[in-house]
Formats: sequence, C-alpha cells, structure tokens
Amino acid sequence: QVQLVESGGGLVQPGGSLRLSCAASGFALGYFAIGWFRQAPGKEREGISCISSSDGSANYADSVKGRFTISRDNAKNTVYLQMNSLKPEDTAVYYCNADERYGPGNWWGQGTQVTVSS
Repeated sequence: QVQLVESGGGLVQPGGSLRLSCAASGFALGYFAIGWFRQAPGKEREGISCISSSDGSANYADSVKGRFTISRDNAKNTVYLQMNSLKPEDTAVYYCNADERYGPGNWWGQGTQVTVSS
C-alpha cells in the first residue's frame, strides 16, 4: 500500500510554468526527506532538488536554481515542484523520491512527462 503518485506533467511552451505534485499514501511523508529527479531522453537520471524532513531546507541543481521551487504540505501528504521559466532542455520524465533517513523506507514515484516546446 506504500505508494507515491505523481501528476502535473504535460506540454508547455518555453517560458511557461508547471507545478508537479507527488502524493504519498501508506506512509507519512513528513518523516521523509524528499527529492525530485529527472531523466531526459538518452541521459542518466539526475537529481534536481531536495527538501529536508526536519527544518524544510532545500537544495537545487545549478540548472534549475532560481526557476524551480520545492515545497511540501505535510497536512496533505504531498510534495510539489513549481517550475517557472521553463526551457526546452527541461524536457524530461520527472520523478519524486522519499527517503526515511533513520529507517529502511525509500520510495519512488512512477514519473510524469514534462515537454517544453514551441
């Protein structure tokens, strides 16, 4: 029953915005560190952002810094990735990951496609 369900991907023009969601079921997301990853065609999966389970501090890859914002709503058991000023090179399948730092829990979402094209 432990599951992460992603949504919010789609086709958007360069300069546009999307907000991705990752909703957890079967566990409390507030106890997990959360990361967003992406995999572009022909490339390795890369980490782009993460947020802690303690103080909410966030980190970003240089490629998305200043354009993407990670956040969490523990009451809704959901993590978000707000993506602004999208570029064609942002085109990828986006995944979320939840890691229980002091336990064995580690879960991946199924991925959602983001395509940035005119």
